[in-house]
Amino acid sequence: MHILSNIRRRRVEQNLIKGVRKNTQKINNTRNLTPIQEKEIKQYWHDLLGIDIPLDWHRYFYKRTGVYSVKYIPTSLYYTDLIGRFNKFQMNEAYTDKNITDVLLPKQYQPVVVLKNMNGRYFIGDKPVCKQEAIQFCSNITDVLIKPTLKCHGDGVCKFSVHDGITTVKGLAIEQLFDSYNPNFIIQRVLHQHPKMDALNSSSVNTIRILTYHSEHEVLILYSVIRIGKQGAEIDNETAGGISTRINPDGTLCKYAFGAPGNDNVEKTDTGVVLDGYKIPSYDKAVDLAKRMHLLLPHFDLVGWDIAIDLDGNPIIIEYNTWPELSQSANGPAFGDYTERVLKEIWNRPNTRWF
Repeated sequence: MHILSNIRRRRVEQNLIKGVRKNTQKINNTRNLTPIQEKEIKQYWHDLLGIDIPLDWHRYFYKRTGVYSVKYIPTSLYYTDLIGRFNKFQMNEAYTDKNITDVLLPKQYQPVVVLKNMNGRYFIGDKPVCKQEAIQFCSNITDVLIKPTLKCHGDGVCKFSVHDGITTVKGLAIEQLFDSYNPNFIIQRVLHQHPKMDALNSSSVNTIRILTYHSEHEVLILYSVIRIGKQGAEIDNETAGGISTRINPDGTLCKYAFGAPGNDNVEKTDTGVVLDGYKIPSYDKAVDLAKRMHLLLPHFDLVGWDIAIDLDGNPIIIEYNTWPELSQSANGPAFGDYTERVLKEIWNRPNTRWF
């Protein structure tokens, strides 16, 4: 079993390295690390954790951004050796079911839920109902969205309305739409975002991604970025053409945003908004909410929060991620000034990730 685990682990590492090398080739410049810089990186990680790391991610981020740092977190190290020390993986699948977010966290900080389907069973509020009751309840609704509750990256998210049982999704009947998402999905009211968030892109809900770390007696903000959708896209993810840029502590945006590899140093949104210095509304409220809510998830010391700002300036949790991707192109080194503290605190913990 131990040998099989090591084989699987090595396969994950190799696939990640292969992927970052491919992405590096998409970046059109000649910027490369110097031999001195490569030596500094190796020495830093050897001194910190006593390990040798692949330099592929340091090369990638430096080539994309022009910002050199020994503190970039190699994705292969993060996925194989770090995330399983931050968070208890045996708890991960249940806690990341989007259908239980309003059970774990206060409902007033989340979009309004219309209907849930959990393991094939339907619920309106806390009441279990049969499929026909669910169909009847959703036969005439507007301004809602449906999404799978056990998937990520915005997969399957779709806005729609229903009139007399027929949806705006390719003319499907509401029962057919249910069947296409069965057995785990949620229907929520569409969130109408603050005008300053809407100005960045009106077709998607543009979210603040806040990475928090629960350290002993406090929750630290490791970084915050804004994720902005491509014009016409319904989600703000990079995979759908979205871009991200770092949010400064005062709530203003940095000059450059980054999308998929090769979509670098973007200065304006598709709607023409200049990013540099743009003020995000209620940023301080979003930070405070993420810190308070993290205390309600004691099995996970590293959490990524996707937070929208509604029309009234209230922060709304779209979802939380217990296996968050790291936004190091947009932000810089994921753990920033806390890198040494964070890694020293978790490194001697058991790795709960299975291979």
